[in-house]
Amino acid sequence: MAVADRWRADPRTAVAAIGEGLRALHETLPATSCPFTRSAADRVERVLERAALGKVTSRDWHSDHRDLSVAVALEELTDAPPIDREVVGHGDSCAPNTLLTDAGRFAGHVDLGRLGVADRWSDLAVATWSTTWNFGPGWETPLLDAYGVRVDPDRTRYYRLLYDLDV
Repeated sequence: MAVADRWRADPRTAVAAIGEGLRALHETLPATSCPFTRSAADRVERVLERAALGKVTSRDWHSDHRDLSVAVALEELTDAPPIDREVVGHGDSCAPNTLLTDAGRFAGHVDLGRLGVADRWSDLAVATWSTTWNFGPGWETPLLDAYGVRVDPDRTRYYRLLYDLDV
């Protein structure tokens, strides 16, 4: 796993492999023939259904979002950014779900239960967030560099909030 002690001691290698692996996933699997969806609209609908049942509370949210009320968080989710690029996304693209070879190259992904067609930023937002949890600050841009994309603060913010509420 990309979070094994060996790779925590060498985050540059791990983060590059995570970014390259995510790009490989997004470029290899054909979104047009994937039967599963992870679209923002479908996910927001599930969150709104859970909220109507009183099953959405801020107590389990990441500290980045705990200062939001449920109403404000739901309102923010209704304004999804335009899709950048539709891909077959991992759905939980955190560092522990990326496998590396002994040489530190991308080897594969695990925990694919949330796989489906989505904007690539749904995965990129979580993958970059995960670098801060697993390797400390400063590794988000190197992951995006390895993937081959520039920072997109609006999409990152939106998809992190959606990830937090779509449990």
